Amino acid sequence: MTSWTYSMETANNVTEFIFWGLSQNPQVEAVCFLVFSFFYTVILLGNSLIMLTVCLGHLFKSPMYFFLFFLSFVDICYSSVTAPKMIIDLLVKTKTISYGGCMMQVFAVHFFGCTEIFILTVMAYDRYVAICKPLHYMTIMDRQKCNKMLLGTWVGGFLHSIIQVALVVQLPFCGPNEIDHYFCDVHPVLKLACTDTYVVGAVVTANSGLFS
Repeated sequence: MTSWTYSMETANNVTEFIFWGLSQNPQVEAVCFLVFSFFYTVILLGNSLIMLTVCLGHLFKSPMYFFLFFLSFVDICYSSVTAPKMIIDLLVKTKTISYGGCMMQVFAVHFFGCTEIFILTVMAYDRYVAICKPLHYMTIMDRQKCNKMLLGTWVGGFLHSIIQVALVVQLPFCGPNEIDHYFCDVHPVLKLACTDTYVVGAVVTANSGLFS
C-alpha cells in the first residue's frame, strides 16, 4: 500500500454516503418509481432504435448519422449512470452508495455529460458546413476528420471529468455522510468535506465554465 493511499484512508472516516433522494414520502416515491422507470425505458428504446437504424441502413457514410449514432450511445451511458440507481433507491428506505462508487459516479456523470455536449457541438459544426459550404462539404467532413473530431469529444470529456474527480478525492471526509441529492455530484459532495472547499469549488466551477 502506498503512502498516498494510506493517508487517504486515514483522512477519510466515511466509507459510504447516504442519499436523501427525491422525497421521504413513500407514496411520492412510488409515483416517481413508475414515472422514472417509464422514461428511462423510453430513453433506452429510443436511442437503441436510432443506433439500430443507422447500422441497418448503412448510414455511417453520412457525418450527420455517424455522429448521431454516437450521440445516442453516449446518451444511453449518461442516463444509465444515475437512473437505475435512483430508480432502485426509490424502493428502499436507506439509499446508500460506497465512497468508491460515489467517486466513480462523479467521474461518469461528468465524462458522459461533457462528451455529449461536445458531440452536439460537433454536430452543429457539421450542419454549419453543410449549409454554408455545401460544395465542399464532403471534402471538409471526410471520414478521417470525423474520426478525429469524435476522438476529440471523448478526450475532452475525459479531461473535464478527471479534473473534477481529482479535486474531490483529495478532500478529507470525516462525517456527516448524507448527500442532499439523488446521485453523487461535485457540489453536493463538497458540502460534506471536513475542510474549507472554497478554492476547490471555484476551480470546479471554472473548469465547467472553461469547457462550456
